[in-house]
Amino acid sequence: MSVLRPLDKLPGLNTAAILLVGTEDALLQQLADSMLKEDCKSELRVHLAKSLPLPSNAHRPRIDLIVFVINLHSKYSLKNVEDSLHHVDANFFLGKVCFLATGAGHESHCSVHRNTVVKLARTYRSPLLFCDLEVEGFRAAMAQRLVRVLQICAGHVPGVSALNLLSLLRSSESPPLEEL
Repeated sequence: MSVLRPLDKLPGLNTAAILLVGTEDALLQQLADSMLKEDCKSELRVHLAKSLPLPSNAHRPRIDLIVFVINLHSKYSLKNVEDSLHHVDANFFLGKVCFLATGAGHESHCSVHRNTVVKLARTYRSPLLFCDLEVEGFRAAMAQRLVRVLQICAGHVPGVSALNLLSLLRSSESPPLEEL
């Protein structure tokens, strides 16, 4: 078990691999299924993990994008993501990591405040997406968006890099981290 590094493995020809990390197995599987239905020029590989570190395995594929899924209804979900972040190499945070918060639609049932997740994403300088994965239409739209981001992170979109994407996803209206 070791730190996950972005350049551990050589890229596969026309393959793009995403790792979804989160405690909600059913929601992650539904998101993965929705992603696999999307039209993608590359061979799409979706891997699921409850937490990091991943077991050491010589046959583990290269990971092009890591998505940390936080259920706002579960403090355990947030804690799991925070613990998993320690097992990711800093170079992944150069555009190859994003956070996905789910469950924000039922704010009265949330045990994790949205600002907590916003601060976490800003601390790691990574994009934060909100989506209610329990609603099929929202899940399909998020799957489409993640496939597009994955293609960019895998280097399959000419003229756009993961760092370019990171700068585009940052909101210029958001206050600096120091003000939070």
